[in-house]
Amino acid sequence: MAAPSAPQLTQVLTGLDEATRAATLKAANINPRTGLATDYLNHFNEAIMLLEMIPDMPECAADFLEWHPLSYAEHFIASNFRARDLAIEAYDTADPELRAEFDHMTATMTNILTAVSQAMGEVHQDSTRAKLAVQAISWLKELVAATGGIINGGTEANVDYIMTH
Repeated sequence: MAAPSAPQLTQVLTGLDEATRAATLKAANINPRTGLATDYLNHFNEAIMLLEMIPDMPECAADFLEWHPLSYAEHFIASNFRARDLAIEAYDTADPELRAEFDHMTATMTNILTAVSQAMGEVHQDSTRAKLAVQAISWLKELVAATGGIINGGTEANVDYIMTH
């Protein structure tokens, strides 16, 4: 049996009572309060893991340079997440203000990773690449944690504070 398309899922989600909707999302590892899944953070954690290897193994910079940003939907479409269509649909129907906050955080992480990737592609010294990696890691880990808080219904993150510390 084929997985239902996104429009079919909308009808399924909107047709469910709140308790059943929440149980369906929870069973799929999607936060029922926010409609967001922490699985998307794996996309950023993969890049962080690659960055963490660069100071000790400079040749890993090539692996990091192959990392490319993916939107929430693109991540789930490319993943083996068992409820990927449901994750995309839940994101699409999430509270617009919450989703805007989430998107701001993920865009910030994407911008950092893109800028670091560009800079690493332009430099030739391993020590410079290592410094870029270490700085990016410090920002990204805090942003991933703050974004996890948003996914799990936490409070708004202060991106400016994170970026200056």
